[in-house]
Amino acid sequence: MARIVQKYGGTSVGDVERIKNVANRIKAIRDEGNELVVVVSARSGVTNELIARAKAIHPNPPEREMDQLLSIGEQETIALTAMALEAIGVGAVSYTGAQAGIFTDKVHTKAKIKTIDARPIEADLSAGKVIIVAGFQGINEEGHITTLGRGGSDLTAIALAAAVKADKCEIYTDVDGVYTADPRVVKDARKLPEISYDEMLELASLGSKVMQTRSVEFASKYNVIFEVRSSFNNNPGTIVKQEVAYMEKVVVRGVAVDKDQAKVVVSNIADRPGTAAKVFRALADANINVDMIVQNAGQGGVATLTFTVPQTETLKAEKALAPVLKEIGGSITLDDKIAKLSVVGVGMRTHSGVASTLFTALAGADINLELISTSEIKISVVIAKDKADEAARVAHKAFHLDQL
Repeated sequence: MARIVQKYGGTSVGDVERIKNVANRIKAIRDEGNELVVVVSARSGVTNELIARAKAIHPNPPEREMDQLLSIGEQETIALTAMALEAIGVGAVSYTGAQAGIFTDKVHTKAKIKTIDARPIEADLSAGKVIIVAGFQGINEEGHITTLGRGGSDLTAIALAAAVKADKCEIYTDVDGVYTADPRVVKDARKLPEISYDEMLELASLGSKVMQTRSVEFASKYNVIFEVRSSFNNNPGTIVKQEVAYMEKVVVRGVAVDKDQAKVVVSNIADRPGTAAKVFRALADANINVDMIVQNAGQGGVATLTFTVPQTETLKAEKALAPVLKEIGGSITLDDKIAKLSVVGVGMRTHSGVASTLFTALAGADINLELISTSEIKISVVIAKDKADEAARVAHKAFHLDQL
């Protein structure tokens, strides 16, 4: 008998028939004698519908009330899934995030998990129940509902796997694993049987939609090995685990494109110590994630800072920087017609020439580079958004990823 944590995404539970299919899959695994904790997302489209309703009422709704509203999507799904299991003879009990003992910090709409009190779950597992937990949500020390941000259901599943000491964690989605590139864009993309936490983390942060970064970070921290699988078939997925030696034999493991980025240019600011600190402190205080950063050499006492932020946070960034610019001078320009292309692989640590191969391939396709950022296992470039798909195909071919 094994203790298994599973997570089913919004597409997997998108309607009544799909919820019944999930229940049958759970029953088959339960009938093998396994203990099961199942995390579910809101049905596909429900969260977006709730956001649209909120914005129709208030253009900038309070974040606390958004958490109150958005948490109901998962609560609907847990109840329906528990009912579907009971209807086929499987004892089940549904838990909201609060009932599951998921305690978070006070930040609304993208809270971080602080602790999990798994005692209620353990008691119901001992009673032979299948536990159905609402993903994406928790409760803070003041008793307010919080949500964990995009991809929060994955984080819920991995955190619960660590808390209940699960033998296995399975992330079910509408794709059957992690690919070398988005197969909808790159037709010869290959599914990877295994990938390291570091590679998965980079791909997640660089535009791959399979996993959310905090989920992978949590898994790496607590050594939760998990498998990304499809809920629509029984094919093996991609196992995400600690790096092993053979992984370095492949220089590049994947290509990711993020079209949801915007470039922010802060021009003509005072070229003196502390100026950049003030800019990025204001962004940090507003909980805005900054990615690629370039500062030009100052001339005539002024300098220019260029960086990227999520496209949804451009206006928030502009608002956060307004008082700072009054102090340090300068102006701000926003450009949302960009994309970020990245190549990732732990093999980069021991192989040279990766940047040269990438830049040569993109130049051959007449794709201009606006910003460049590197780390030990990735290279990212900012390019025009309308060139993003072509760039992904060019990079994929340049590193022979169709041959993995």
